[in-house]
Amino acid sequence: MRLSLRAGERIYINGAVLRVDRKVAIELMNDATFLLESHVLQPEDATTPLRQLYFAAQTMLIDPGHAAAARALYDGIRDGLLATTGEAVLRDGLVAAQALVEGGRLFDALKLIRGLYPLEAALMKTGDAPVAPVPAPMPGLSALARRTRAPERPRERPVVRPPATGRRAAPASTALPAREPEA
Repeated sequence: MRLSLRAGERIYINGAVLRVDRKVAIELMNDATFLLESHVLQPEDATTPLRQLYFAAQTMLIDPGHAAAARALYDGIRDGLLATTGEAVLRDGLVAAQALVEGGRLFDALKLIRGLYPLEAALMKTGDAPVAPVPAPMPGLSALARRTRAPERPRERPVVRPPATGRRAAPASTALPAREPEA
């Protein structure tokens, strides 16, 4: 599988977080579980039941060390959704996502859950929501969060100058004089 990444973009591969510093193409030569940064849901964005389900499944994929806790959260959210919805398409989607999770195909489960977002939005708009939205961030989701997304700052490259030739060496200390604090 060949993936193209932009400068500064992150990818999660087998639990490791990689960030590239320039545009690059990566080719995965064997089976690996990965998630592109654009598909990563932050805990504060998990404001609906399906998004919370997605976040729990995503955590199983990104952070195998917390997979057991994420799986317990996933199962609880899924069970709550199944118990409260009568919408056949949503129920079928949840059952199919569960089969993918049990088969170790978390990436496919995430795609399926993302595909159910429009249905959930329509149900919430008409008042037939499967369950009431939970205020974000949910305590269980925040505990599973690996890291929050901070604004990216460009990395400064150190200025490397060639050694001066034929000039007198600069004094050892070029520090600025200390300023008096203003009152």
